[in-house]
Amino acid sequence: LQTKVLVFQEASLENQVVQANPAIEALGNGATVRNYNSSRYGKFIRIHFDKRGKLVGGDIEHYLLEKSRVIKQAPGERSYHIFYQIFTQKKLRDLLQLGDDIRQFKFVSQAEITVPGMDDKEEFRITDNAFDVMHFTDREKHDLYKTCAAIMHMSRFAFRQKPREEQAEVDSMDSPMKAAKLFGIDADQFISALVKPRIKVGTEWVHKGQNKQQVDWAVGALAKAVYARMFTWLIKRVNQTLSANLEGSANYIGVLDIAGFEIFDSNSFEQLWINFVNEKLQQFFNHHMFVLEQEEYEREGIQWEFIDFGLDLQACIELIEKPLGIISILDEECIVPKANDTTYVEKLNNQHLGKHPNFQKARPPRGNQALAHFAIVHYAGTVRYNADQWLEKNKDPLNDSAVAVLKTSDKGGLIYQIWEDYITDVDREELSARGKTQDRKKGKSASFLTVSTMYRESLASLMGMLHTTHPHFIRCIIPNEKKTSGLIDAPLVLNQLTCNGVLEGIRICRKGFPNRMTFADFRFRYAILAADQAAEKDPAEASKKMLERLVNEKKIQEDKFKVGKSKVFFRAGIVAKMEELRDAALAKVIVKFQSALRCYLAQCHYQQLLKQQAAYSIIQDNVRQWTTLRLWPWYRLFTRLKPMLKGMKSNAEVEALERKVKELEEFSAAEELQRKKYEDELRVKTEQYEESRAALERERMLMEKRNQEIEDLHKMLKTETDKLDETSRRVKELEKQKAKEAKEWEEKEKRLTVEAEAEATRSKQLADRLSNELKLQQDENQKLINQRKAQALANTELTDRLNMLQERHDRAENQRNRMQEELDSFEDKLVAETRQKDELARANKKLEHQLKTISEQLAMIQREKHTMDLDCKRREEDIGQLKHRAANDANLIVRLQANIRKLIARITELEEELDLERKSRSKAERQRKELQADIEAIQQQMEEASGQLIAQAHLNKLRSEEMVNLQREIQKKNITRESCLADLCSMQYITVNNLRTLSKQAAHLESEANRVLSARQSMVDLGGVPRIYLTADDTDDESSI
Repeated sequence: LQTKVLVFQEASLENQVVQANPAIEALGNGATVRNYNSSRYGKFIRIHFDKRGKLVGGDIEHYLLEKSRVIKQAPGERSYHIFYQIFTQKKLRDLLQLGDDIRQFKFVSQAEITVPGMDDKEEFRITDNAFDVMHFTDREKHDLYKTCAAIMHMSRFAFRQKPREEQAEVDSMDSPMKAAKLFGIDADQFISALVKPRIKVGTEWVHKGQNKQQVDWAVGALAKAVYARMFTWLIKRVNQTLSANLEGSANYIGVLDIAGFEIFDSNSFEQLWINFVNEKLQQFFNHHMFVLEQEEYEREGIQWEFIDFGLDLQACIELIEKPLGIISILDEECIVPKANDTTYVEKLNNQHLGKHPNFQKARPPRGNQALAHFAIVHYAGTVRYNADQWLEKNKDPLNDSAVAVLKTSDKGGLIYQIWEDYITDVDREELSARGKTQDRKKGKSASFLTVSTMYRESLASLMGMLHTTHPHFIRCIIPNEKKTSGLIDAPLVLNQLTCNGVLEGIRICRKGFPNRMTFADFRFRYAILAADQAAEKDPAEASKKMLERLVNEKKIQEDKFKVGKSKVFFRAGIVAKMEELRDAALAKVIVKFQSALRCYLAQCHYQQLLKQQAAYSIIQDNVRQWTTLRLWPWYRLFTRLKPMLKGMKSNAEVEALERKVKELEEFSAAEELQRKKYEDELRVKTEQYEESRAALERERMLMEKRNQEIEDLHKMLKTETDKLDETSRRVKELEKQKAKEAKEWEEKEKRLTVEAEAEATRSKQLADRLSNELKLQQDENQKLINQRKAQALANTELTDRLNMLQERHDRAENQRNRMQEELDSFEDKLVAETRQKDELARANKKLEHQLKTISEQLAMIQREKHTMDLDCKRREEDIGQLKHRAANDANLIVRLQANIRKLIARITELEEELDLERKSRSKAERQRKELQADIEAIQQQMEEASGQLIAQAHLNKLRSEEMVNLQREIQKKNITRESCLADLCSMQYITVNNLRTLSKQAAHLESEANRVLSARQSMVDLGGVPRIYLTADDTDDESSI
């Protein structure tokens, strides 16, 4: 119980819609030679949605359940899955007293009992779970299983014929007692009703004896009826769960799943109706697909001769359903006394053989084919039909006494519910005794209501519903009959494509213009084929000129397309050709683009090679110059003397410079930190401003969206109000029209009734008179024959008298034949008038159904209006809330704007501070540059001073190198200043000592240097060496070149 409660709680509507399929398939699907899970019924599933597109429920209608499969299966097939699923459950088998051998139940074991690849035990678990999801109670499930088991027990009913009597008796009560227990009825009453049913003769009730064959027929018919009604109850029970909330339904999506054309070795009554339904559906498909197509041609102004493709099937449909057709004659034979299948076939042959192109004589059977009595040329092909037991199947007789016994079961059980609406003769007599009336159509004798009549009404309802929808069609194809994946049987597939009309549809499509494009789409896609013409502003004019150019260029033919008012129509295959032309044009354009691109890339590469070649020449020239210069002795001397050209700095100047450099570095670091701080603050303020602006923009967009929703709701309310008014007006018109037509039908019906009664009276009087005359004449004939036998040697006078009487008899016989022909004519007229009356009654019923439908639509529209009024009130409340929120949002916007102004002012202040900081930085930069200039001036002074110490440069080489390294370390800011200062101090001490030691040599070196410079100047003037101007900064050593 806890598990069931959890299932109920978790079962969503979507899950219920999905689980409805396995629940129904268990009782409606069986295995055939072509499909192991074939639906042996047609179903129309509707999934309902509300105005917002949300699923609100569904409902199912079913058609043409194959009841004969309950008691009979062809070789290689199997009955409905539920029987075999039940047999996989040990506890359930024991509860239902089924035993362990399914072969003992002949209703379900005439052919296959297992299906490859299908686990019946797992399928039972899925089915039982589906019942739980659909909120079936435990009693409903158990009653369903019990009913299926009772049908299986009915297959073991055994009867024997009493000797020398037309009466059967039960052979064993074991199986009847089990079935009766599962049905919840008395076994003795059940068997008595089968072998001796009660019938009413006049005003008396008598027991009619049944022979063994009749009892077996009654058991089979009752089993089929119980299963069919149980299946109908299952569909209603599923609809009860799925349609709990259909009040809010605005639209629905319907799926019609029905068997296609069936052509078996043995085709019977069921195949005729399945093929007839497919004829109607194929006609609907042709009309919908191609008549509507031609109507679009007419709207677009295309010259087209209208073709009604639905007429291809009209002859076969009329052969089956029209008066004096196959179904009509079958219904007539069902009410004719002593009629049988043979007389039915004879009437069909007399009426249609050689007169109707779709009715043929059946060919002799070949191979495994069964005997056939006639053949019909269907849309899918010629089908041979066996007419055995057609009258019984059409009448579908039930044992009224057995049904009355079944209705004695528990009123809360399944058996009583499925038979509750069936009115037996006993029920009718009781209702009549109480002064009540009941619709006779629910009874067995409801004006001989046949199975064909019920099927015809159901089919008419289905086709009427389809004509109110916008259908799409899906054709299911069996790839092979071996039920193997990845295998295609080409002839089989081709035969199916022919049978289900796909190839015919292609043929019809080729007659018209299956492809079409709007002018704008055509110009956009195929502008590359006629670029000049596509430049027109008007898409229609551009499309026409593009097509004219293509025709002039002989790329397409003029009769392969038509230009409508808003579209261009193409015959089959032309769009593919246009695509090929477009692909070829695109290929040309792409090739040209690739060529231009490759040319550009080659030119770029060429220019790059030229630049590289020029750079190679410059480098080679510099290398050659360097090679020449580096071997010059004076240049070598200059490179060695250059480091000594820088003068010595005093300790005080060096320390001052170091302090200034350190101060500048500290100031620069402080300025950098301050700048980063200001930048962070500016970034934070900017982000806050952007967030505030984005929030304001979102609020503004939300306000606009809500205003738009309010406007849409007002428009929707106005539209629905207009629709409601229009619908009310149409309902009133239809009510007036219906009242007028009902009055006309009533008058016509009364007139036809009076005429029919008068004609029937005249026919009866004529028949009585002819019968009396015939009887008298027969008496006279008998007397004459006796006289002729007694007086064999009579005279010539008696012979002449006898001849005269014979002539009189011939004239009377001719008169009787003539009167009989008139009587037959009157009877035909009576039948035709009766049929016309029935058609008028059906038309009246159809009008009543349409009125009922319109009334239901009006009620639904009124409910929708009430719902919309409530919705409008709710929306008005929402609008008030939105206005209140809008006012709050306006106040918020004002506050946000004030904050934004404050932020903008703050940002302005920060920008001013930033400008001040930038000015301060500029000022500091100028000071730094001035200090740098001072440093350079000092360096210049030092260079000038070092000119005086050239004589000591050679001896102070080590100190000069240290000074150069010190300057490099200052520029890079990566070497510690302390160590440099220590090195400078130590080198200064060494330098002082060296100055004292070498002071005497200074004058000599200075004079020598002046002499060298003078000699160099003179050589330069004479052009002895290359003119290369170098400074001390450019020639630190030889490797710097």
